[in-house]
Amino acid sequence: MDQSTNSLNWFEIPATDVVRSKKFYETIFGIQMQDMEMDGSKMAFFPWQPGSGKATGSIVQSENHTPAMTGTIVYLNANPNMDPILARVEEAGGKVLAPKMSIGEFGNIAFIMDTEGNNIGLHSQE
Repeated sequence: MDQSTNSLNWFEIPATDVVRSKKFYETIFGIQMQDMEMDGSKMAFFPWQPGSGKATGSIVQSENHTPAMTGTIVYLNANPNMDPILARVEEAGGKVLAPKMSIGEFGNIAFIMDTEGNNIGLHSQE
């Protein structure tokens, strides 16, 4: 890794019920996620464009993935404005842990708990 490469290539959000988790993320972001099973893991992929160089990831249900409120926090892209996403979190089965807060010139962040019990960050410019 050097300054010309992305420090993040891929992320995985643990799930105990990938169907429930997929529905949560599709609902709050208004997206469609692609399902896949690989090596005993059930996965649902966030939207991505092959060859774009942009990092993406998936929700994963497997014996090696345990949801948690502690540890590394993944910030999902909530651009251009996270307000509509935050408004859908609780009705989709999650919880807003920390409301939208300014981080100055870098935009805004918020923290949510998903249906699996993960602490997830949101980031947007507005």
